[in-house]
Amino acid sequence: MRISTTIFLTDETITPVRLARELEERGFAGLYLPEHTHIPVERTTPYPAGGDLPPEYGRTLDPFVALAQAAAVTTTLGLGTGITLLAQHDPIALAKQIATLDHVSGGRFTLGVGFGWNREEAADHGVEWATRRELSLDRMRLMRALWAAEPTAYKGDFGSVRASYAYPKPSSGGAPRVLVGGAAGPKLFSHIADYADGWMPIGGRGLTESVPLLRDAWEKAGRDPGTLQIVPYAVLPSPGKLAHYAELGFEEVVLQLPPEEEAQVLRVLDTYAEYV
Repeated sequence: MRISTTIFLTDETITPVRLARELEERGFAGLYLPEHTHIPVERTTPYPAGGDLPPEYGRTLDPFVALAQAAAVTTTLGLGTGITLLAQHDPIALAKQIATLDHVSGGRFTLGVGFGWNREEAADHGVEWATRRELSLDRMRLMRALWAAEPTAYKGDFGSVRASYAYPKPSSGGAPRVLVGGAAGPKLFSHIADYADGWMPIGGRGLTESVPLLRDAWEKAGRDPGTLQIVPYAVLPSPGKLAHYAELGFEEVVLQLPPEEEAQVLRVLDTYAEYV
């Protein structure tokens, strides 16, 4: 099982370059970065984990810029977002960013997408909360049109693009690997089966019950059962937990690193090294 990591990189933490080099040297499989463009001070949406919102949420580095730095100083380390708030982006510009990062990294990019939890942040981007999932699906379809081998037009409920020349293309052809984050449920599993390569469940709880439901939705959509990928995300590891994931057939798990300065992060990497 591949052991990857995630961290809230900020202006106060270890740098992307230093972390990426340390991860590759230590044999970790990948680095996934979260995204928040801003956190409005006047906020009514509660923090999903309860209590006060940790300060790193309002200080996150742009994941695509940080991952480009990481790509430049590594050769094998996987690079991904966990997650990109797809509804908050212009899909034409985002398609170019994604394809460029995948191209310059030699095909090492994984696009993790999700729907967000902060209504105020989304509202400032003009996102209607009730339709954010449908908007995300529409934007993914538009991006896939731009990534197609031949100029392909797309017209959806929320956006459109003319048949266009749009290069570079993702290295693997068609699209980079796409994983969808979110809580288990029929609507989420329908979206995963529609346009993604798999699921990125946060924390990894309840998977024994939910994985069969996702596999059923996947197969009903006509997808090859052997291609579904499930990547538990932001996991605090233990030998028993990782053994359970291996028994479920998962090939990758993403461990949570603290949003701290270099010395603290490297100490945690030393404790995680036993799992690599």
